[in-house]
Amino acid sequence: MGQEIRRTHFSAADFERFSAKLTDETASLRSLANAGGFQDARFIAGFELEAWLLDHAGFPNPVNEAYLRTLDDPLVVPELSRFNVELNAPPIEMGAGVLSAMEESLRVTWARCQHVAHGMDAVLAMIGILPTIRDDDLCLANISAMKRYDALNAQVLQQRKGAPIRIDIQGPDHLQTERPDVMLEAATTSFQLHLQVPFHRAARYYNASLITCAPLLAAGVNSPLLFGHRLWQETRVPLFEQSVELGGYAGLDEPSIRRVTFGRDYVTDSLLELFEENREQYPVLLPVQLEEAPQRFPHLRLHNGAIWRWVRPLIGFDGAERAHVRLEQRVLPSGPSVLDMVANAAFYYGLVHALGQREEAALPAMEFAATRSHFYAAARFGLEAELGWLDGHRYSASELILEICLPLARRGLLDFGLSSAEVEHYLGVVEARTRSGQTGAQWQLRQLEARKGDVHRMMDDYLENQRSGAPVHEWRVGC
Repeated sequence: MGQEIRRTHFSAADFERFSAKLTDETASLRSLANAGGFQDARFIAGFELEAWLLDHAGFPNPVNEAYLRTLDDPLVVPELSRFNVELNAPPIEMGAGVLSAMEESLRVTWARCQHVAHGMDAVLAMIGILPTIRDDDLCLANISAMKRYDALNAQVLQQRKGAPIRIDIQGPDHLQTERPDVMLEAATTSFQLHLQVPFHRAARYYNASLITCAPLLAAGVNSPLLFGHRLWQETRVPLFEQSVELGGYAGLDEPSIRRVTFGRDYVTDSLLELFEENREQYPVLLPVQLEEAPQRFPHLRLHNGAIWRWVRPLIGFDGAERAHVRLEQRVLPSGPSVLDMVANAAFYYGLVHALGQREEAALPAMEFAATRSHFYAAARFGLEAELGWLDGHRYSASELILEICLPLARRGLLDFGLSSAEVEHYLGVVEARTRSGQTGAQWQLRQLEARKGDVHRMMDDYLENQRSGAPVHEWRVGC
């Protein structure tokens, strides 16, 4: 979805042509896989970080067009709203020093981005949902100046037959609202982790990535507030799902098919099953005729980019034009600190590798419905969730993370070739956060109470702690 398009209005013939190309490219992808065309057996890591541009009152600052022009960095790009940007990083092969390199890359890019923001009397922030955002900020006047976003908004509303977007989230408080557009999605910013995997093992790693969602998110929640309401520990999850609520060809009558989705089931044999599902179950949103060579699957990739699975399969190409597959783990929020996010990355990469290397059958022992329900429990309750595991037992999220998942993650990172010191440095942050119970979400709620409900003072404290670079479990609560 990162590519710009040239048109925003489409005819029935456009949809027919796109669908035909999508069918051809899906068949070509299967032929490539059957012919052994995916030969890259490396594991390669990467990430995307979505961030907020704020003014000095702590409100969203819709200046990303001027900001990106001044920054002039091809790795920092627009997001849906004019007050969000996305930071990308060059991919790094898994091995010794990979996490340190990721942290250094992110710190350097963040410092440069923050310097440019300060020169424009603005500030950058990393947080899942901005507590100070107002309903009026989420309007079409603040949509980024790119045709693809205008077209996406129009097509979502058209497929909904003009029905408004309805938000209904029940937590300690209850939020109900509705919008005539998709701009509520702009309130959700994430830290997305990529992992390129060998094609012949990709099904195992995809299933393993689904299983990691619950413990990973329980340890990383950072979005408890929206419009002054205390909702889920990771309110980003229901907000994103409801703000782009679209079904498949059967509309919303088929509950297992949604544009933002945990999925319908595990993969049985190959990631190709997901691309077949894309073609068979999801209407085309953006029927753009692309000039890119068909062997790069441009229409297949564009269509896949408009289906927001919490774990999404991606097709990419290296400098020699060799195709590869990678997984995009999308459950983590932005923030609270650079160190927290790299620690979360360590937890994911180690845990998914340990699970993906297991010699058991590709289909996990835990029922898919249970894996899905554990994900939503983690989003709602964070470290206080009760989660199941592959051994058939149930645990508190903290117990599961400390006793089972962190030891597995250590094993996985060591198998990737990382040193014991590097592994302990980053996983130690997750362990300390879990033992303290102080996630980003919990800190926000505690600090808001200490500030007697003053969300602006709480956000000032948040930004000051973020600037310090300290992980969230070390942030003080109180004045």
